[in-house]
Amino acid sequence: MAAFDMPLDQLERCVPEVPEPDDFDTFWTSTLREADGPILLDVRPAPNDLALLDCWDVTFGGFAGERIRAWYTRPAGISEQLPAVVEFAGYGRGRGLPHERLSWPAAGYAHLLMDNRGQGDQYGSGGDTPDLSGTAPGGPGPITRGILSPYDHYYRRLITDAVRAVGALRNLPGVDPARVAVVGNSQGGGLALAAAGLIPDLAAVLVSAPFLCHIRRAVDLTGEAPYGEIATYLSVHRDAGKAVWHTLSYVDAVNFARRATAPAHFGVGLRDRVCPPSTGFAAYHHYAAADKTMRTYPYNGHEHGDAHHVRDQLRWLNPRLHPDPPR
Repeated sequence: MAAFDMPLDQLERCVPEVPEPDDFDTFWTSTLREADGPILLDVRPAPNDLALLDCWDVTFGGFAGERIRAWYTRPAGISEQLPAVVEFAGYGRGRGLPHERLSWPAAGYAHLLMDNRGQGDQYGSGGDTPDLSGTAPGGPGPITRGILSPYDHYYRRLITDAVRAVGALRNLPGVDPARVAVVGNSQGGGLALAAAGLIPDLAAVLVSAPFLCHIRRAVDLTGEAPYGEIATYLSVHRDAGKAVWHTLSYVDAVNFARRATAPAHFGVGLRDRVCPPSTGFAAYHHYAAADKTMRTYPYNGHEHGDAHHVRDQLRWLNPRLHPDPPR
């Protein structure tokens, strides 16, 4: 796995121009207004066979009020309001099983893991949320579903779900609504950046190997999925380029990063051929908050720092949200 993108000194200086539609804010304001409605729809205890963590199966109202599933997990036997983390999963993955993804609740956080509508069949342990609105023409992968119109595009729905997930978590028992962070890797990182740009009062944002950043450059640099799915679509629909790039400008996470104000922790692998490092750096450089940090892994790909990076995230987040974490 050889280096293929810019060297680090160029990545640290390059602030690319990423086009943004004139009605970007209006589009997202109206989209979220249309989703307004009951947040929490159902909360039921879920057995996880673990002695130290309790879990609930949560259903909340996402895009168009459609039912989105999530796991809510927290330290067992603690009723006080805790700082909280909303986690977004990667491309092709669902929420899995309730005993997975336990770093955050084990560190003393209330933790909501959102299911990805219409995903869960590529890796992991499955998902439980259909994409009921996904009927517009497009390719088979999520990134190309409804890609000819920003109003039909899959990520209009999934980003709305992500914003609504934060609202759902803030309405769950035992959550301090003033201490809520969003976290995600790959697709989850793109969703975390979108949430950061659309929710003005998050306490922190943690993003690694983010997808959906500087999308046009990513498609030009890599043929790996998911970006390769866009190129494959355009290789068949040869006259669709103008409509496709217009649609994707509404979900490019760089445009959300421009509006984000919460402290942010980024991480990228400099040999990442799935989400090229220059695209993650584009989001970092455009990220509006002054309190931001970037962690790089020179010899890693899409796995970036893996468990080392999670340790770095915990050490960064704990003093901000949870000054006295369990040890």
